[in-house]
Amino acid sequence: MTDPVTELDSEPTVVLSDVRDTPLSVDEVLALVQHPQCGGIALFVGVVRDHDHGAAVAALDYSAHPSVVETLERVCREVAGRHDVARLAAVHRVGHLEIGDRAVVAAVSAPHRSEAFEACRDLIDTLKATVPIWKHQQFADGSDEWVGLP
Repeated sequence: MTDPVTELDSEPTVVLSDVRDTPLSVDEVLALVQHPQCGGIALFVGVVRDHDHGAAVAALDYSAHPSVVETLERVCREVAGRHDVARLAAVHRVGHLEIGDRAVVAAVSAPHRSEAFEACRDLIDTLKATVPIWKHQQFADGSDEWVGLP
């Protein structure tokens, strides 16, 4: 039997593009991207790890440029326009994060899994490369490092 739905009934929708200083919910993002014509949802969750380039990380802080929300919205729309997706969502943390805290949650729904995977990878890669969010890592030995500064 072939799939009677070859194209989505509507344009892709960015259902969430936000930057928050509160913990992120995977359930919220997952619920927002569900779509009745989609059999694939790809979800990416980035968490604070306990090391970076061989050094023990104690915690980190994310800072953002005032244009961050508008930039993230633009990135989401551009990525949605490059793929056959129904819904797309991305939310990133700012402020102080401990090891294991969620730093970013991104999700995409598409008719099929391959499209969802491809679009979600494009979303997170483009977000990391272009959205003005900077990471200040504090290491266990007392040193620190800024990552992602222009």
